[in-house]
Amino acid sequence: MKSFEWVSPTSLNDAVNLLKSAPAGDDADDVARAIAGGQDLLTTMKDYITRPTRVVNLKGIRGLDRIEGDARKGLRIGALVTLAQLEENTLVRSHFPGLAEAAHSIATPQIRNLGTVGGNLCQRPRCWYYRLEEVICLKKGGSKCYAAEGENKYNAILGGGPSYIVHPSDLAPMLVALGASVNVTGASGKRTIPLEKFFTLPSEGSIRRENVLQNDEIITEIQVPASSFAAHSTYLKFKERESMDFAISSVAAAVELSLAKVVKQSRIVLGGVAPIPWRATKAETYLTGKTLSADVLAETARVALDGAKPLAKNAYKVPLTQTLVRRALVKAGGMSA
Repeated sequence: MKSFEWVSPTSLNDAVNLLKSAPAGDDADDVARAIAGGQDLLTTMKDYITRPTRVVNLKGIRGLDRIEGDARKGLRIGALVTLAQLEENTLVRSHFPGLAEAAHSIATPQIRNLGTVGGNLCQRPRCWYYRLEEVICLKKGGSKCYAAEGENKYNAILGGGPSYIVHPSDLAPMLVALGASVNVTGASGKRTIPLEKFFTLPSEGSIRRENVLQNDEIITEIQVPASSFAAHSTYLKFKERESMDFAISSVAAAVELSLAKVVKQSRIVLGGVAPIPWRATKAETYLTGKTLSADVLAETARVALDGAKPLAKNAYKVPLTQTLVRRALVKAGGMSA
């Protein structure tokens, strides 16, 4: 691991200034980095993927580790709230069950006790070409996405190109489905960003970034609005190993039904299949006004994957994700399996 400066500010302003004033590194991407739980950052540093000149420890900043709100007002989740706190919170479990399920699905209890909500949203890609120190792919300033024609079993089938990463966060799809936004503080001030606009495709902006955060900006809070469908939300995830694995495919779903069991509105967001949490808006539109049935669910699942462009070794993700869409809607809609 390359040597770096470690600093522990006690205020947001100090943290922002320390991020902004850090000396330049050898590479354009070697800037100062904020750390909370450190599960992802430390791994990338050990593998020489990220080589920050300064690491800014956020754990000394008070007030960023709280969950506040209620079912009427919605949730305010501090960026330093741990994944374990989120999955165990009574309010979250009762009124935002899909969010508790998403948090519970992440890694192991040990990691969930250290990993934070803000850190989970800002994870770097898990593509093995990106994670190999010796490979200089597009995401690391190279000229080629090796996954496009190489080992791409786990890569994108939607929204890919020129890089075919998938976003690794489990919280992100569920939070997008719930209409969440993030509060951000930086040298230029504060701003609130809808989470659906927070993540960026490789074809948008800088290919070396996965979100719109500036180098000196810090996520301080996640806001989840109250909604008529939050209590009828769920998160389903398929992974190769029973524990501590990332999603090969996942679905965050939420529905609001009328008294006659007709879908008034729905949210369907796919994870593990695109460089960003992939909202299936066409499927949501198709589902509106319909009664959940086997035929309707099958067509919704088909529409949700409309436009998928599998690579040579990941076409299996299409039927897999369609199955997850159907199962998630059955669960969210309170249907018998």
